[in-house]
Amino acid sequence: MSANIDFKNLWKQQKAEQPELSDLMLLLRSYKNQGLKRLVLTNVLLVMTMVGLVLIWYYFQPQLITTKIGLITTILAMLIFVLAYNTLFKYYKSASEFESNSAYLKNLITIKRKQKFMQTTMLRLYFILLSLGVCLYLYEYVKLMPTVVGLLVYALTLAWLAFNWFYLRPKTIKKQEKKLDILIKKFEMINRQLDELDELNA
Repeated sequence: MSANIDFKNLWKQQKAEQPELSDLMLLLRSYKNQGLKRLVLTNVLLVMTMVGLVLIWYYFQPQLITTKIGLITTILAMLIFVLAYNTLFKYYKSASEFESNSAYLKNLITIKRKQKFMQTTMLRLYFILLSLGVCLYLYEYVKLMPTVVGLLVYALTLAWLAFNWFYLRPKTIKKQEKKLDILIKKFEMINRQLDELDELNA
């Protein structure tokens, strides 16, 4: 029954010490806007990078097949990731447009599930393809360098990828999960309150 109750009206009947609905909705809208901005920024950066890689191929005309495979693999990694990431758009877009608390909660849980998929499966695939692509692309140019310099270039490249994977990725994931978990817990609290009201009114 609680799924059909207008929780905005019921919220006004709750105790004064509980968070105001306006604050909760403001928090939800803030999360929605941040998610949309992050999605748009990711799209812009990855599309610009893919265009840049295509231009590099066109203007510099790599000779080795490894370089061409490296470019294709890198572009493919970015394309797969951005297409998968864009599936979150409709959930972010509708994050503050529902009428019932259960709809808000369901949407947030869906975002969390899809976000988890992006942070694990898709991001892992992205880093594997990206690392392979970059290493293959560098080979044509590294082999023209002195051995020590070439090894240093590969070492620095792999170190940068490792830094992103082992430090920046977990830090970003933790930050995103914390904000989403706060919202989910607040809406779960409202659900419990509505269930209690249902029992009292039954």
